Amino acid sequence: MPEVKEFQAETKQLLNLIINSIYTHKDIFLRELISNASDALDKIRFLSLKDPSVLQNDTELQIRIEIDRGNNTLIVEDNGIGMSYEEVIENLGTIAKSGTKNFLNQLKQAQSENTVINLIGQFGVGFYSAFMVAKKVIVETKKWDQDKGVRWESDGTGTYSVEECEKANRGTKITLILKDDLDEDENYLDQYKIQELVKKHSNYIKYPIKMKWEEEVEAGKKKITDKILNSMVPLWNKNKEEISQNEYNEFYKEHFYDWNDPFDVIHFKAEGTTVEFTALLYISSKLPFTFFSKDYKRGLNLYSKNVFIMENCEEVLPDYLGFVKGLVDSPDFSLNISREILQKNKQLKVIRKNIERKILDALKSKLENEREKYVEFWKEFGKVIKAGLYQNIQEKEKVQDLLLFESSTSDKNMVTLKEYISKMKEDQGNYIYYAVGESKDIIENLPQMESFKEKGYEVLYLTDEIDEFLIKLMHDYEGKEFKSISSSNVKIDEKFKEKEEENKDLLQKIKEYLKDKVKDVRLTDKLKESPACIVSANEAISLNMEKTLKNLEQLPFEAEKILELNPDHQVFKILTDIYHKDPNSEEIKDYAELLYNQSLLLEGLEIEDKATFAKLITKLMIK
Repeated sequence: MPEVKEFQAETKQLLNLIINSIYTHKDIFLRELISNASDALDKIRFLSLKDPSVLQNDTELQIRIEIDRGNNTLIVEDNGIGMSYEEVIENLGTIAKSGTKNFLNQLKQAQSENTVINLIGQFGVGFYSAFMVAKKVIVETKKWDQDKGVRWESDGTGTYSVEECEKANRGTKITLILKDDLDEDENYLDQYKIQELVKKHSNYIKYPIKMKWEEEVEAGKKKITDKILNSMVPLWNKNKEEISQNEYNEFYKEHFYDWNDPFDVIHFKAEGTTVEFTALLYISSKLPFTFFSKDYKRGLNLYSKNVFIMENCEEVLPDYLGFVKGLVDSPDFSLNISREILQKNKQLKVIRKNIERKILDALKSKLENEREKYVEFWKEFGKVIKAGLYQNIQEKEKVQDLLLFESSTSDKNMVTLKEYISKMKEDQGNYIYYAVGESKDIIENLPQMESFKEKGYEVLYLTDEIDEFLIKLMHDYEGKEFKSISSSNVKIDEKFKEKEEENKDLLQKIKEYLKDKVKDVRLTDKLKESPACIVSANEAISLNMEKTLKNLEQLPFEAEKILELNPDHQVFKILTDIYHKDPNSEEIKDYAELLYNQSLLLEGLEIEDKATFAKLITKLMIK
């Protein structure tokens, strides 16, 4: 006669919570049962290393899944260590692991079904998840050194029965009599559904997970084979020397849904005092088209001892490296670790730091050793890396050497900041010069570029909207300050003051005519062929930044402008002649308006009054 026992009080509370509170994520029950079976196989394998005879004639360690549609049952069976009568009562009648009360308190306080699901498994209670899908669970088990087996049975409501039984082989067989009200997508008697769950959660369990597989070979005839559902040996657990590039690439395409080969593969194992883990990381070669949308999933997949536990864990990867895909496997993760726990997990911080360093080292290696390939990567992901640096400017030393820029002297492979300062002219001072524009062609035609080209100073070309904002935040690189060629205080020749003094009355007159448009009018030695240019009076807000912020409707004011004139240009000589003949000539006002608007155009800025500008051109053409 079976012995009927009541569940331990805490176990009863747990079962009540599982049966009545959880309506989603039921699929994890299979993962839990398979993980328990794998643990049982580990234990018998460990014993057999000391004494091979414990396996007797049953030497092929495996897990079997059986579908019985006629009886609405699903069976998970292993030939592991098995349990004695006392162990069945201890393991299945009570929550054996310490911390039970704490666990139940967390369950009661859980705000969502997901949180409840995530807590299961942390305290060794994974077996009870079977009651999410089963109205009755039967366990038949035999310990390796026992003559008799043990049968345990329960509907999960309050009691269970236990009795000795005949069982030929060691191990544990769990029979789930499934609930009648499972949803359509919870069809656990469908072989494809079971295969899908094994592939997702238990693909890398190191023992074969087998199932009788039905295939229709011709009309009315079926072929039944013994199919292994899992691949067993995870790619990331193999030695790197044994893995071909093609194997890495195929794994990436299959698991991360990309049809392109990755830009780079990073595969390493870390063993420290705090945490042990293996990481397999892929740097994508193409930016996903959804990358900047809210639907894009960042993060790495987490495994614990080859068992999948979480998808897209953001805590192990900095945001700016969100284009990296891959996984982390650590024996220190518990199954169903919740996101709340992850956020406070010190081990995660160690892993994140290691992973970030490995990715940055890999990118630097590509930059140094495969420049053309890195340039192609930069064209895809440069904006992402720059945005990440902008958001974490206090850590600029980590990323600044990865930046690439077109410049006035660079070839198709662009230039790094380190390369720029290695080529600086002796008389260049302590400045890294840059120019801002929508394209390389626009920048090269800026009037301000003329003098820098003549002097042979290299100028970085900033063509992304974020570039100037980033450069302003960075402020300097290795002690060399970034300076815009359009900056109001860039001076190449300090002997220039005399010319300004000679023409101060004319400059003041032009300033009066442009009083609502510019803060000042002055002469410049930056121009060689152009008659004038516009610069910003405020070092903090440039003309380009004003334009960008206006487009984003985030700038309530305009940048103050300075009109700079080239005293050696024919136009300025005409202006001085007109002024000497008649200081109040209307022509001076016309020239002032024309030079101002022409300078706006060359900076890529909007002309405020296009009709008046056109009339002035016509008027001067007639003259």
